[in-house]
Amino acid sequence: MTRFLLRRFASTVVLLLVMVALVYLIFYTLPSDPAVLVCGKGCGGGQLAVIDHKLGLDQPEWVQFWHFLEGIFVGRDYSSGPDVSHCAAPCLGFSFQNDQPVLSLIGQRLPVSLSLTIGAMVIWLLIGVPAGVLSALRAGRITDRVVTAASVLAFGAPIFVSGMLLLMLFCGYLHWLSFPVYVPFTENPAEWAKNLLLPWFTLAIAQAAIYARLTRTGMLETLSEDHIRTFRAYGLRERRIVGRHALRGAITPVITISAYDFGYILVGAMLTETLFGLPGLGQLIVQSSNNVDLPVVAGLTLVAGAAIVVANTAADLLYAVVDRRVVLS
Repeated sequence: MTRFLLRRFASTVVLLLVMVALVYLIFYTLPSDPAVLVCGKGCGGGQLAVIDHKLGLDQPEWVQFWHFLEGIFVGRDYSSGPDVSHCAAPCLGFSFQNDQPVLSLIGQRLPVSLSLTIGAMVIWLLIGVPAGVLSALRAGRITDRVVTAASVLAFGAPIFVSGMLLLMLFCGYLHWLSFPVYVPFTENPAEWAKNLLLPWFTLAIAQAAIYARLTRTGMLETLSEDHIRTFRAYGLRERRIVGRHALRGAITPVITISAYDFGYILVGAMLTETLFGLPGLGQLIVQSSNNVDLPVVAGLTLVAGAAIVVANTAADLLYAVVDRRVVLS
């Protein structure tokens, strides 16, 4: 187990370093002159030179990358004459548009996206996994057909369609809920959950369909294996066979896709956040892309990539808990 953990930690560090290098190459090396994006097209050569010096763009490429990497781990100072701006670690730079630290902008939006992602994930797991298990145990029967048909419909419905239907039904027709307005969890947990119910279900509907189909397939494969037939021949209760043995074997692919989906949806839920007016990372990346605010876009890319890498590492560790064969491989 110790060797397995060390291997996973080392590979995670290497992946993160490679990701940082690629992000730096794409967002800071390929653009012709980032100083023009900071100052605008009307700036003269003297102003551009000052900005180049402040951002360290007048130094060799390898020195610039070293300072960028150094800022992530220990912080960085940006100097323009007598003025020095300190960016605490992990430093992702300053926004071109408002000169605020990128990490500060991300930190303001991160609780919204985390609230949306974690809540939706809990809902789609609570719906999708039991539905898949039930469908597999009733394979070929009416229950299986109903779950399969519902999964196809849910997966085929675009987010903006399902979101609008939920808004029209619960806010417009039934008047059970008001239009969602984000309330921080620390201020009022009940209002926080109430205002996120519709966004949660909007984001969870299609994902629950995927998890239902995935769990059904895994359960059917596991239930047909020899050791399951042996357990039944020995007279073990069906509930124990399903809950303790079959579900454990079928849950492995669910862990995989859950880890990937967490990192992807954390920043990728732009449509849901836009539809419900939630000030999360999705809205921030759209606004920053429209304004060509490279440090913010680069910072969000790093956060999204790091979330996916760390989530997949956590999934591998869960594999070791669920299935000891992973450790031995």
